[in-house]
Amino acid sequence: MFNVVKKSIQWGEETLTLETGKIARQADSTVIATYGETSVLAAVCFAKKEKEGQSFFPLTVNYQEKYYAAGKIPGGFFKREARPTEKETLTARLIDRPIRPLFIPGFKHEVQITLTVLSHDLVNDPDMVAMIAASAALTLSGAPFMGPIGNCRVGFEGGQYVLNPTCDDMHELKNNPDQRLDLVVAGTKDAVMMVESEAYELTEEEMLGAINFAHEQIQPVIDMIIDMAEDAAKEPFNYQAPDYSELYSVVKAAGEKGIRAAYAFTDKQERTSALSAAKDAIIEALSDDQVSDTNFGTCLKKLESEVVRGDIVKTGKRIDGRDLSTVRPIVSETAVLPRTHGSALFTRGETQALAVTTLGTGDDEQMIDALSGTYRSNFLLHYNFPPYSVGECGRSMGPGRREIGHGKLAWRALQAVLPPVTEFPYTIRMVSEITESNGSSSMASVCGGSLSMMDAGVPLRAPVAGVAMGLILQDNGEYAVLTDILGDEDHLGDMDFKVAGTENGITSLQMDIKVAGITPDIMEKAMAQAKDGRLHILGEMANALTEAGTFSEHAPRIETIKINPEKIREVIGSGGKVIREICEVSGAKVNIDDEGVIKIASSNGEQIEKAKEMIMEIAAEPEVGTVYTGTVVKVMDFGAFVNFFGKRDGLVHVSQMANERVNHPSDLVKEGQKVKVKLMGFDDRGKVRLSMKVIDQETGEAIVSEKES
Repeated sequence: MFNVVKKSIQWGEETLTLETGKIARQADSTVIATYGETSVLAAVCFAKKEKEGQSFFPLTVNYQEKYYAAGKIPGGFFKREARPTEKETLTARLIDRPIRPLFIPGFKHEVQITLTVLSHDLVNDPDMVAMIAASAALTLSGAPFMGPIGNCRVGFEGGQYVLNPTCDDMHELKNNPDQRLDLVVAGTKDAVMMVESEAYELTEEEMLGAINFAHEQIQPVIDMIIDMAEDAAKEPFNYQAPDYSELYSVVKAAGEKGIRAAYAFTDKQERTSALSAAKDAIIEALSDDQVSDTNFGTCLKKLESEVVRGDIVKTGKRIDGRDLSTVRPIVSETAVLPRTHGSALFTRGETQALAVTTLGTGDDEQMIDALSGTYRSNFLLHYNFPPYSVGECGRSMGPGRREIGHGKLAWRALQAVLPPVTEFPYTIRMVSEITESNGSSSMASVCGGSLSMMDAGVPLRAPVAGVAMGLILQDNGEYAVLTDILGDEDHLGDMDFKVAGTENGITSLQMDIKVAGITPDIMEKAMAQAKDGRLHILGEMANALTEAGTFSEHAPRIETIKINPEKIREVIGSGGKVIREICEVSGAKVNIDDEGVIKIASSNGEQIEKAKEMIMEIAAEPEVGTVYTGTVVKVMDFGAFVNFFGKRDGLVHVSQMANERVNHPSDLVKEGQKVKVKLMGFDDRGKVRLSMKVIDQETGEAIVSEKES
């Protein structure tokens, strides 16, 4: 009944297995990839006919994590998987990026790849397994895919590169001082197609070494997929790339002059208007049949591409008049908003980010329910890209895949320099509002975010800057690496290579290739040029701010105290009664963890002190030999009880009330009277022993007896 094909290899510490032919047989192809005990099902379907009038390639990658894969039931009221989580969205983008350029140019049939996590061993992250499954399924499907690709994750620990580090190694990377890298690389047999990383100030040489290491390690995976395809691949889909050379000749003749004139404008708005007019002129010059041809848009883009790319490689001069390595003019400003905790406006050419930082308490941490478990995040970064930033009208909806992806890239770049929670116990939310965009708004978010957090008083280890690099690669092998690319250079170029970091090293790197791959020499040149650009931008940012500023008066203050864990129950009280009372009476927010670390937050210092006093009354222990000011609460024949430490009472025996004979304690003290007492110790039953006679009741100083003197 089943025609099962199964292949396995030993890869790193685990066995990688690919299987097809048993599950979901009505899809064009399905593959189950298993690494350790993590399994992902990839199902590929593609339309056998192109949709009429289709002008773009409709590729959709959906990645979904099923809670049953880890033996969990989803939280919330509905108890089922809902909209994609941030992790699912980012993983779908991660898989889309290296496979999209490998479809035959001109292919516009709808393709859908569905990836479902079936089992998760909590050791091996399913994102890498899913990408391998997608590559294998595409290779078997018969679609015009010029793969396969392989991929892996690389760590850097103790100066050594590590293949496929575990989830525990990668989770909360900043809490593991020995682990300095989370790098994902995907590529073909001959070239790297995609890089995504989170790093802790790695040098360019260390990062290049990691990429090369990864490319070597994915070769067995590619060989395995090819071996499987020889046994199980479907016949290649009969697709002939459209020949639009004749139409292109007509478009070029009608519009090359106008397109070239439009790109002579260095201002984006003027250039956009001129391009629109040039395209209108082309449409007027062509027949209705030619304009309605589905390849007309492709011809227009090809004409633009040839004009721009040829001029850049030939002259070394770019669209806005810069040379290849010059960064656009930069203006950095901080404290631009009066009521926010921290703010910055970062402008680079025609790209601008308004970055705003808000400081919160432990109550503001984000709780994340993932397959690997529930955890909290105290650093949030949200990126918004409204339509007006590019001068367009559009619907304002929730964040899309692009906004989530750009926000995560900026998050990776900045989290590496955050102070430890033990030193800065705040929840940090940074929001980047892109107010203008003409290339590399994610890197503007990094620069603005760094300045904004320093303006809010966050003691970053070092400022972080980011720059986007581009590439023009000609058929004859000539190429040009571009620093700080414009939107058009990204759109018409062959590479989008974003590098962020401090003066000492790289904290995040993302690379997407639109061609079949680039050589190590080109990558090395791009890294070196990016370092120069990054250092230049850091210098410009220093004109605004170089270190953490003062706290805003509107930001909460947080103080941390440590109590004996055995006292936690007393501080919380039955049903939280005591800690609620502390918050209500003091006006401060109070959080306590299982180790007895208490965070007290308020924008009012007196409220913090009041909460601290109430907590210490419950949790602190009196110290033998210390002098306290107490209140007499009861007078007895044998002495007086004194409340001397929070709610703690102790007995001052009549023999310890004065150096002379005392007939009755009431001769010396009355209820409610303030007295100074010294804690002498505890008796065999743990009761407190206090003394008044060894303390001068006026000054609070110890009385030295004649024997002692």
